[in-house]
Amino acid sequence: MTQDGEIALPEALPDWDYQMDLHLRRTVRVDLDRARAQSGLPTDAALTLAAVWTATGSNLSGPAQHMRLTDGGTSVVALEFRLRGADLGGLLMLDTALVLAERRTDARPSSPRRAGSVLWSDRKFLRLQGDAPQFPMAVIDFARTSFPDHAAWHLQISGSLESATMGSLLLLVNERNTVTATAFENAGKPRPVDRIVLSAVYADAARVMVEHALNNDDFVEDSDFPEGSLGATMLSLFDQLFPGQPITDIRLRQRQSPALFASDLQAAVKIFEVS
Repeated sequence: MTQDGEIALPEALPDWDYQMDLHLRRTVRVDLDRARAQSGLPTDAALTLAAVWTATGSNLSGPAQHMRLTDGGTSVVALEFRLRGADLGGLLMLDTALVLAERRTDARPSSPRRAGSVLWSDRKFLRLQGDAPQFPMAVIDFARTSFPDHAAWHLQISGSLESATMGSLLLLVNERNTVTATAFENAGKPRPVDRIVLSAVYADAARVMVEHALNNDDFVEDSDFPEGSLGATMLSLFDQLFPGQPITDIRLRQRQSPALFASDLQAAVKIFEVS
């Protein structure tokens, strides 16, 4: 479901951002008698239909909803749940499974007997992407923090390059700067002025991330950072911004000619090239 109404699950949401929660519904028609018979289970075996989500961008996962099924015949089960946008990112995987609800001691040797044994499963994918910088973010009053009252945003980076990206980056937006705060509120359907603001935020966030990486001597081309880590994200960013250029050359240029490098970075992020 979206703010414009209910839609079938698409392959991707091009206008998604971390401010956008997802309201999902999955309807499954379950022939309980057939499921038990084909699994060799007694006719009174309790089953559970469960949905689980996993987001590659945040490295988070969790149960969405489950429904215990004890009747016979055919049941139409509607699973409906909401996922917080701040917990998502990247590729969203939605797994639905029919499982044995509780341990059975009277099942045949060849039949499932442990609680949680999967009788049937299905996986759907949804790629999440958008115009807004893809970081966890929060809109706060900078006057209550150590940040300058009139700053529009701040990208906070913590942890080592091996730390999970989604736990290391946090984009803070100053609620007192209404132009910036409104741009993120409209990130799903940005106006021309919102696209310009988001472009500026993206360019500045890229600058902060690039400088953070270059200031770490362990950040080199042949580094073996874990998948989903801050270091791996930085390497991907460098491949996007400086394709084919060695990190050692980029680091040298940034240290010897910082003003020229700033212009190089503006060109690389294509600042203000909005559609």
